[in-house]
Amino acid sequence: MALKGNLRDFSTTQLLNLINLARKTGTLTITSRGNAAQVCFKEGKLIYATLGGQDGHLADMLQKTGKLTAEQARTIREHSANQSDKMLGQMLINAGHVTQNDVAQAVRAHMLDIVYRMFGWAEGDFRFEPTLTPAQDRITVPVDLENVIMEGSRRLKEFERLQDELPNLGMALRFTDRPDTRLRNISLSVEEWRVVSFINPRNSIRQIAQFNNMSDFQIRKIVYGMLQAGLVELIQPEGVAPPKPSAAPTAPAVKRSQVTKLIEFFTRR
Repeated sequence: MALKGNLRDFSTTQLLNLINLARKTGTLTITSRGNAAQVCFKEGKLIYATLGGQDGHLADMLQKTGKLTAEQARTIREHSANQSDKMLGQMLINAGHVTQNDVAQAVRAHMLDIVYRMFGWAEGDFRFEPTLTPAQDRITVPVDLENVIMEGSRRLKEFERLQDELPNLGMALRFTDRPDTRLRNISLSVEEWRVVSFINPRNSIRQIAQFNNMSDFQIRKIVYGMLQAGLVELIQPEGVAPPKPSAAPTAPAVKRSQVTKLIEFFTRR
């Protein structure tokens, strides 16, 4: 029987702690502001994750970890439409393109990216289904939850700090004086260059994040670094009136009965 609840009553961190301590097996589904993530566990270990109903293509995972070029990943995607991740992974290993460890590390990085995003979801609904497991043709990689929870909590604190420093993603960016000179003196990552390519008075920071498929945490971290380096400055987007201030929302009361129900569900054998 599935267990349902709301993140206002029980956070992602608390849910993962209970799953870890109780060594639970099953799938946790969380929906928040149009996003939906599914995270699978086996005896308390993280083994699989998807976001937005998309399992993610193994070629894209390997490209993101630097094991395939963009052209290689594109070619593999075009010729592997009907192949499962396990079949594709074995073919790439047999062909000598990657190693088994490369595949495991790429899948692990993909899973963790999804889970770390979930730590920043403060509202939404969750559902834990003990009988739901990943399809047999998916690659699963067991990951201990203790370190995941610690790193997720650290990122959440950093995200909260960045949110205080850069609260409004509706603002746009423009370069400061003589940006060419500054760019030559600053070493930027691939992700930072991608952000730079979209900077103009018409694009809000949120739009830049969407163009590059970045989370709020990722875009805030990159933009904050650019602001600190004096490379860019915040401006109101062209053609957009500044928003009117609104009253701060009142925090909802915690439902103690729901918390008790959750603890009992995860701790019973």
